[in-house]
Amino acid sequence: MKYSSEELELLEMIENDEMKSVAFDNDAIKAMAGDTLDYLKQKKQISINIKQSDLDFIKQRANDIGISYQNIIQALIHNYTTGKLKLRV
Repeated sequence: MKYSSEELELLEMIENDEMKSVAFDNDAIKAMAGDTLDYLKQKKQISINIKQSDLDFIKQRANDIGISYQNIIQALIHNYTTGKLKLRV
């Protein structure tokens, strides 16, 4: 098994008894978790060019199921980035 340089450094510190304990700061961890959740909820407006026929199809499907077409596009992108949707070219 190969170790990364960071892993080797940690192993060396453990073997040389150089590891130091740090106080558990629950409030700091909660703050960091909150910051992470805030980041994950952020949205960024973008502009893209797509075929008119594709947009019309997405809008019609959105209308059929009662949601906005932007939500369908967001879901497609999210499912692709999380590996739930595979792209075939």
